[in-house]
Amino acid sequence: MKAQKRFAVSAALTVAMVVTTAQAFWGNNEANPLLTTYADIATANYTDALNDAKTLQTSLKGFTNNPTSASMANAKATWLNARESYGTTEAFRLSNGPIDAEEGWHAEAYGAPEGQLNAWPLDENMIDYTTDAKGNTTSGNIIDTTGMFNPGGEKPTTVNVSTITSDALAALNENGGDANVATGYHAIEFLLWGQDQDYSNFMKDGVTNGALVAGQRTVVDYTTAKNADRRKQYLNAASALIVSDLEAMVAAWADGDDTNYKAALLGNNSDSSKNIDEKTALSQIFSGLGVFIKSELANERIAVAVLTPSEEDEHSCFSDNTHRDITQNYQGFKNLIFGTYNGVDFGAAPIDVMKDKSTLMALIKSADTKVNQMNALAQTSRHFDHQIRPNDSQAKQIKKLKNELRSIGDQMIYVSRANGIDLTVDDVTDGEETKL
Repeated sequence: MKAQKRFAVSAALTVAMVVTTAQAFWGNNEANPLLTTYADIATANYTDALNDAKTLQTSLKGFTNNPTSASMANAKATWLNARESYGTTEAFRLSNGPIDAEEGWHAEAYGAPEGQLNAWPLDENMIDYTTDAKGNTTSGNIIDTTGMFNPGGEKPTTVNVSTITSDALAALNENGGDANVATGYHAIEFLLWGQDQDYSNFMKDGVTNGALVAGQRTVVDYTTAKNADRRKQYLNAASALIVSDLEAMVAAWADGDDTNYKAALLGNNSDSSKNIDEKTALSQIFSGLGVFIKSELANERIAVAVLTPSEEDEHSCFSDNTHRDITQNYQGFKNLIFGTYNGVDFGAAPIDVMKDKSTLMALIKSADTKVNQMNALAQTSRHFDHQIRPNDSQAKQIKKLKNELRSIGDQMIYVSRANGIDLTVDDVTDGEETKL
């Protein structure tokens, strides 16, 4: 699989600031309510993601201690549930926050773990056996190597995998290249579901048959099959790493800590040198939301897959959960512009002071309809990998969804302007997005 593109928004966007009605509306005596809403949603969302990850970790321990068809099904169910809450957190990316900051004190303090949590697509051949285009079983992966493992790629370093630990997997993740993914949700997904690929011809349903059939790894891989115990080690090590990374995110956004990132974003960190200028914070957030919905979700996660078309470019290609990834990523974006989370109003929202939001609301309403249709078909008729086939009527709708999400990204220019921040199209578009 090709490497994921991950984007970063500079901590020093140049913006031309003007006195607007938004400034008068919100006042200047305390933390900007927009930042408070944003930070409080982050606190709630990452807490939910951590709790769901802990449930996943527990279910994987139960499965590996007693691998049965029932415990495997439970592990899959908890993975799917964990993806729901994590999916909405993706909207916090690309805003120079702790999840993926490339520089600053918070990058060092929290480790910027996004690439360790959610990197994709991955080269599954590095993790465990696969079936190649000729029907042969591959080898030379982490699980069947008992000793030093070289991941290959550009300037790789070898890692001792005699025992598969969290540290070993972290050392291997993206070691030698972005496709060398060894950690995170998708590594676990592959180990639970196995492949869902049709190698000889994308249009020929030949390896995993059926429009509603995902990967079909059996429990035998964890009982009597060769390397069963190492697969168990891998699942537990990978889930422990997810929990650890999300614990760092919860710490970054925790209430009552005047030394963490949330305090710095709201301008009340006890170390004033860590505090983030209000206008800089807002410009990074608005720009990050625009880049996420336009360049990441619409372009990298939808357009690349639908226009290829290729299961290889699906977000959750092993479990066929891509429709939920798209839905929750989109919902995360909406949470932050509407100031809500799980149906709860968290206060001030970026769209509150927009004088004319008719275009944005029309785009969102239309996109909502297409997302709902994609979900309904994925649950009752055919998964996302079948919906994107050129001869499927739904492919046109998904292309339209992609275009609407890109337009919504451009609308962030007007959302930000209503809140006193001037952005350009370049600010809400990643210059390195895949050109289609």
